[in-house]
This record gives sequence, structure tokens and C-alpha cells, in this order.
Amino acid sequence: MTLSVAVAGASGYAGGELLRILAHHPDVTISTVTAHSNAGQPLIAAQPHLRSLEHLTLVDTTPENLAGHDIVFVALPHGKSGELTDHLGDDALVIDCGADHRLTSEADWTKFYGGEFYGAWTYGMPELLLADGSRQRERIVGARRIAVPGCNVTAITLGLAPGIQAGLVHPQDLVSVLAVGTSGAGKSLKTHLLASEIHGSAMPYAVGGTHRHTPEIVQNLTVAGAEGATVSFTPVLVPMSRGILATSTAQLLPGVSLSDARAAWDFAYGTEPFVHVLPEGQFPKTADVLGANTAIMGLAVDEAANRLVVVSAIDNLVKGTAGAAVQSMNIALGLPEATGLETNGVAP
Repeated sequence: MTLSVAVAGASGYAGGELLRILAHHPDVTISTVTAHSNAGQPLIAAQPHLRSLEHLTLVDTTPENLAGHDIVFVALPHGKSGELTDHLGDDALVIDCGADHRLTSEADWTKFYGGEFYGAWTYGMPELLLADGSRQRERIVGARRIAVPGCNVTAITLGLAPGIQAGLVHPQDLVSVLAVGTSGAGKSLKTHLLASEIHGSAMPYAVGGTHRHTPEIVQNLTVAGAEGATVSFTPVLVPMSRGILATSTAQLLPGVSLSDARAAWDFAYGTEPFVHVLPEGQFPKTADVLGANTAIMGLAVDEAANRLVVVSAIDNLVKGTAGAAVQSMNIALGLPEATGLETNGVAP
């Protein structure tokens, strides 16, 4: 018997990626897809690549339409998920791909998002290494409410957390610059994302500590063992539709070598199915993870600056959103963690 699934926000990029992954998952059946302005249209009018789901019609995003399902995925803008999930009851497993349930601090929510604070849910980053040596995965088992991490957060956290947990780097001097695909900005029409604006150009945004993912990164590194962590990260839109390449650096503590760092990262991810550390001297490209639920990273030490350099690549729509959601679903329900998820990318 398969589990019934509803996807709220099914006409967007994250919703479409959820549907693409779930369509091949052997343990679920997609029963309901919802939207706002696209309600009433066939799903394939909004997601023409999802041919196997052409029988589905988008309906209004209401608690009534989402009720009665075993699993509900919510892929809505911040502030909208919380309004909805408060009315879904306790029976379903609810997985929020938005920001509304990620932060534990109401003060951080107010500063970076504003509006009503809906409280934190179980955090859906299974590979996050915690200060006591356990993994966040253990906390996801049996959860009924799961908050999927932000995409930039995933690239930076997975890149830096092993060094924090192992006590190899200074937590107060963390810097990351990210090349980010435009799908991370969502599907709504925005002038600065028009092809004529973004093609052949690179554009920074949320500069100077203003990006809403900042407190979430600090939150993650704190549970990994950092005291007083500070993170300066700058995302840069580049002319690709999907993918994130994060170059993160941290000041090494005295006496720490590249071999020490590699040992910590191998300990953190050596047995992880979806996080891979490349051999010394190799670094990933975003093309390596296209369509896959993988995070691939390479390490180096800048000896002149005494800084560790970690280059991480993810597909923002898969490992950065929908893939993490399905991976967390599998863990919560006691299914094999990799069910329905790809480690192989698409090339060229």
C-alpha cells in the first residue's frame, strides 16, 4: 500500500522538483497538487516536463484540499507556510520547504523575515554533525513536522560544519561567496532575472550580512559546536538556471594541517550516501550535481593566509530543497534513506 501525498505550491520550481522526484518514488502516490493563481489549470500547463503526472489538476491551496493525506509537502513563500500548516492537524507528516519553521530564535525571525513567528520544527539536514558527535538524522526518525533547510544554508553548513565540530577552525571568522543559479529566486517574474539582464553577467545580492539565510547558518554551526559563530556570506547570481557553488573559508587554529582537515571531513561524510569529499587537489563543478541529491566538495589550505578553503557544489532544487525533503521523509517514515533519490547527475 502506498502513501498518499499532497504538494502545496506545485506550480513553482521547488514544487515541480518535488513532483519530479516523487513521481518515481515507489512508496508514494501523488494525489493532490495545489497552487494559487494557477489553480484550475492542468498541472502540465505549469510543469510541462512532468508528463507522467498529466492526469493531475491544480486546485486551490487550502487546508481542506490538503487534508486526508499521509504526507503533505509545502513549497510556499515565507509567511504563507505557517498560515497553512497551523490548520493541518496532527495525522499527516508535514514537510515545509519554506523558511517558516527553520529558525529557533524568534528574535532572528523578526530581524530577518518579520511577521508572525511560527516556531521551529525538526530540522531536515540529516548529515549535520552535532557537537556531541551525533547526526541530525537521529532526530528526524519518527518526526511528524520537518523544516527543510535553505539552499545556501545547505551548501555552507555542509562545507564548514566538520571543521567546527572537530575544533579545527576559528568560528568567528567564517566567510563564504556563492555562485547561485537564478531558480533560487523562485518562478515569479522579476525584472533583474530576465534573460537580457542576467545573461553574460554576475550580480551580487543581499550584501553585507542582510541575507535571510544568515541566522540559519549560524544556528547550524552553533549546534555543531561553534561558540559565538559569525558568518559573512555573499551570494552572486550567475547565468545558470540551477546550482550553487559555495567557496567557504575559515581561519585554521594553530598546528592544523590539510591532512587534519581531510580526516575530519572524511569522518563526517565517509559513510554518507549523498555528501562526497573529493580526493586532494580536486574540486567540484555545479554541473557535477545537476539533478542529483548530492553535495560534492573539495578541500585546500591557503598556507599564506592560514585559511581552510572548502568548495561545495549542490543543485539548489534537489539537495538544496526537494531532495532534502524527500530524504527527510524517508528517514521519518523508516524507509531506506536513498529511496527515490539520485546520486548520479545529468551531463553534459
